[in-house]
Amino acid sequence: MTDPTPGPAVDQADTQPSTRPDVPRPSLLRVLRDQRKIIGVGVAMMVACYWVLGQLGEWETATLTAAGVGLGLVNQVATELWLAKVISSGDEPTRGRIAASTITRLVLLSAVAVTVAVLYWPSGVGLLLGLALFRLIALVMTGIPLLKELKKA
Repeated sequence: MTDPTPGPAVDQADTQPSTRPDVPRPSLLRVLRDQRKIIGVGVAMMVACYWVLGQLGEWETATLTAAGVGLGLVNQVATELWLAKVISSGDEPTRGRIAASTITRLVLLSAVAVTVAVLYWPSGVGLLLGLALFRLIALVMTGIPLLKELKKA
């Protein structure tokens, strides 16, 4: 029997998801190694939270702000790991798949952050501050290499 719908012939190999040989296999260790600069900045920010807020006697706020930075760092690594897996799988990521992954991760992150902020109010606002500071620094750190590439072109 022939297929009544006209169209280009599809090779069986094209329909099978396969790993790309030119892309290294993703692992948490590899992502941590690739993200070492941002991890270093995150750890430095955590230490700075204690150094600055500890001097003011706000140890609970310092801890929660450092936890916010840590939560942002975990989100960054989880995003990079997911992205590495998608790239190495050879599958085309769809908008729906990207949106579902992003929304799931952000809902979980927001639920944890808001719950901790409410439970430890008013010091819990430090967690939200830590998340915001880390996101700002991460955007700057990822934007600078892109700007350098655009300047070269």
